Formats: sequence, structure tokens, C-alpha cells
Amino acid sequence: MSRLTEEMVRQVIRWVEEAGDWLDDPNGLRTVTAKGRADFVTNVDVAVEEFLRRRLAGLTPWAQFLGEEGEKGPIDVTRPFWILDPVDGTTNLIHRFRHSAVSLALAEDGAVTFGVVCQPYTRECFAARRGEGAFCNGGLIRVSGTERLADGLVSAGTVPGRRDLADGAFGQMRRIYDRCQDVRRTGCASLDLCWVACGRLDGFVEQFLQPWDYAAGLLIVEEAGGRVTAPDGAPLSLVRGGGVLASNGKLHLPLTRLLEG
Repeated sequence: MSRLTEEMVRQVIRWVEEAGDWLDDPNGLRTVTAKGRADFVTNVDVAVEEFLRRRLAGLTPWAQFLGEEGEKGPIDVTRPFWILDPVDGTTNLIHRFRHSAVSLALAEDGAVTFGVVCQPYTRECFAARRGEGAFCNGGLIRVSGTERLADGLVSAGTVPGRRDLADGAFGQMRRIYDRCQDVRRTGCASLDLCWVACGRLDGFVEQFLQPWDYAAGLLIVEEAGGRVTAPDGAPLSLVRGGGVLASNGKLHLPLTRLLEG
């Protein structure tokens, strides 16, 4: 059972929505620093992470904190910890592509118990608590009922930060493309997961993501009736990165077999 009360959940969601305003500020982006090839941090990433880290520390002093941009100390997975991506889709932000999100999850007893993903440009806020369903702006959401991959729309990532995996990723994308209606690539994994959760996508695959990319979306998909695993069907780690496969559940086995090559 989560240590978050209903009022605490509402407060955290308000903070995440407030933090999202930094992404939507046309004058907010001032500095861009390269961490690696196609991997950037901006002043917006740093400001959002510091804003939420401070507020969460005051609200939940019993919880550890794992953020994409801050110093990463060891995490004790037997104790609660927050998992934050302050700007999922930083490259989109840099190019004013207007498809980025703030993604925040709470893990307790080794599982995500609460997740929220805020898309500030469309003012959509996806949220879920374990065992209570998934919602967008307060309305219940469910995965699609698509039963055949041939009828599905699937998002496939291109692992820009891991170009060594590109051949495999594009090979997977082609195999999926040949067997579904079409593929998409949006550059924001947390929103791809939320779009699986609300039925806009039937599946999503990426060869390598970090826990802050998928932790919140994982719970939102599951609570909407879908499934999220590693591409081979194994459970995902909340402290180590790896490949991700999400689906409406009905297409999970066909996608797993397809990704095996």
C-alpha cells in the first residue's frame, strides 16, 4: 500500500503541472549543453528537477530521489524512491517540436505505485495509482482493443543516444512496419507509453531507455489494461536501463516474437 494520501497525490500532480509551464515558456530555453551525441541538458531540465526535488523532499522526507540530471547516489530499492525525468524529449524542446513531458513516478517495495506524466503543450496530464485505474485529466482511460498486429499503430524508437544499437532498432522498426498498419516516432517515450494507455497507439518499442523514461508510463499502461516489459518479456528494472516493449496486452506476444527476429 502506498504511503501517499489522496491529498498528497493531488499536490504532486499540481507541482508537476506547474513544472510543465517551464517547457511551454517560449522564452524559457536559454542554455543547451551536450552530455553526449544526441543527449542534451538545458536550463529547463535543471530548473524543473530542482523545483520538484525540493518540494518532494519536503512532502515525503522518507523517500529517496532518482532524477535524470542530478547526482545519482545509490538507491535502496527496498525503500521508497521518486523517479523523475524533468524533460522527457529534450531534443524536441530544443527544436520547439512541442512534444515533451515531465514524468514522475514513486516506487515502493520494488514496484511503481504512483505515476504522472504531464504534456504541457496540450495540457494533458496522465496519472495512475496502483489498483485504481489510469486517467487523463481526471477521465478514465483504457488501452485499445486491437487484436491483430495488421490493424495496429506502433511507435518505434531510434535510440539516438546509443547509435551502436541503431542497426538493430531500424531492423526491428522495418519488421514491425511490414506487419502493422504503420509506425510512428515521436521522441518522447513517456508520452508514447501514455498514448498506448489511452488507445492512440497499440504498441511501443525502444531498444534502450532509462528508468526515468518509463517508470511513470509503465504504471499508467498497466492500470489502463496494457502490458509493459523488456522486449523479451522480462520485467523492467527501476534502477537500470534497458529495452522496453509496451502494448495493449493483446499484441504483446506477437510483438515479442517479432522482435526476436
